[in-house]
Amino acid sequence: MFIVRADGNAKIGAGHLMRCLTIGDAVRRNAGADWYQEILFLCADEDSVALVERHGFRAGVLHTDYRQPETELAVWDSWAGAGSNTILADSYYVTDDYLSALSRYGTVYLMDDMQRHAYPVDGIINYNLFADRAVYESLYPAGNVRLCLGGDYIPLREQFRGVSYRVGDAVQNVLLTTGGGDADNIAGAVLDGIYRQDIVYHVLVGRFSPHFGSWQERARKAQNIRIYFDVQDMAGLMCQCDLAVSAGGSTLYELAAVGVPFVCFSYAENQEALVEYLGDTQAACSAGAWHRDAADTQERLRLHFEQLCASHSLRQQYSDRERKLVDGQGACRLARILCGGNV
Repeated sequence: MFIVRADGNAKIGAGHLMRCLTIGDAVRRNAGADWYQEILFLCADEDSVALVERHGFRAGVLHTDYRQPETELAVWDSWAGAGSNTILADSYYVTDDYLSALSRYGTVYLMDDMQRHAYPVDGIINYNLFADRAVYESLYPAGNVRLCLGGDYIPLREQFRGVSYRVGDAVQNVLLTTGGGDADNIAGAVLDGIYRQDIVYHVLVGRFSPHFGSWQERARKAQNIRIYFDVQDMAGLMCQCDLAVSAGGSTLYELAAVGVPFVCFSYAENQEALVEYLGDTQAACSAGAWHRDAADTQERLRLHFEQLCASHSLRQQYSDRERKLVDGQGACRLARILCGGNV
């Protein structure tokens, strides 16, 4: 059995769960006829389970606090059975004791964005462009942990493969997204700073956002603001936009795969490395870290936004650079590894 342990909620957003669902889709789509008879997602709460079930997977609710994973170990026997499973864990709250305990139930892979700690697992997945193999080899000097590192493993949905996108002559449609939770309504503050009457703003409001109602009200009052909830064809929506403003996370890789020029920023520590990497390599415009200096980041967002709006050639340059970063095959590569070469 292939077991995924991940959560999505208003506090942490849906990113962890969504990338695991993408990997699960690749396993389901490519696994051999009699290989994994079952794919199971285990989640701390009902909200996460509802999202999983909408994607057609079986899910189990653990009724625990996602910040205290060790408290759920008592119920793993009833879900996992004997230790012949492959387990994919995706959480910033895992501990060494927790992961060691999971090894009783099978082979354990961990999604790791931070590259700071050596975990007791069988495999590490860090698909970020900034993943440093030398750092990981120093963390795991024995060489007995499989390392899946770098952009070849970016798990994008099938819809992001082979997308045809053209950079528009003028910026008429802008995509704005700050993640599935956005408890502080950063998206609202960002929109205030870049708002123009002659642009239509397509705002992604995550299913876990506590501000969904206020966004509905704002959209009713302004004809050039459109809000979206649980978008199924994200690649299609991105293709409609001439420019994007996005917080760090997997959405940046999706934008890059399509080729939409974008301005990015971080609002949490785990987003900083990617945003800084994209800025340092000039693959995208980086506005800085909102959580460290919101006012400065907002001003940088405004400046980058205006520069990109004013220059078609600049937007084209960024689009061309982005598309060289992601080939859309990462989920299939991970599926092959997680299925032990049976895909």
